[in-house]
Amino acid sequence: MFLGEYEYKVDSKGRLPLPPKFRQGLGSELILTRGAEKCIILYPVAEWHKIADSLTSKNLRPSKLRKLNRYMFGSAFNLTLDGQGRIALPSLLRAHAEIADTATIVGENNCIEIWSPALWNMEKTSAEEQVWQIIESLEDQQ
Repeated sequence: MFLGEYEYKVDSKGRLPLPPKFRQGLGSELILTRGAEKCIILYPVAEWHKIADSLTSKNLRPSKLRKLNRYMFGSAFNLTLDGQGRIALPSLLRAHAEIADTATIVGENNCIEIWSPALWNMEKTSAEEQVWQIIESLEDQQ
């Protein structure tokens, strides 16, 4: 389980260190892809395989499945941590997430999100307004 929020510098080669607590749960093979919001999502490879399997088992029209596959898999990158616990952020994904020299790393239970600090702050503000409404709706269902 990935928890918490951390801010790190991105070096001149686009490498980003991951929090030591996260490194233990990642394994040796990682997948990076675009998030629906303007972020990068990092998955342990086992979690990525679950997502891939669930997408292929959905009853979607072929045209919708192609679009979904292009979005999810066309921008995905397979990588590993280097000896110093860093990942190399591909320029395509850095541009998508508007990440320059600093990134905010956010634990998302079974995956990790990587944000530009400015976009993350906007996302947090927006989410705070909606989260309590979601919690209240869940309480009403009990």
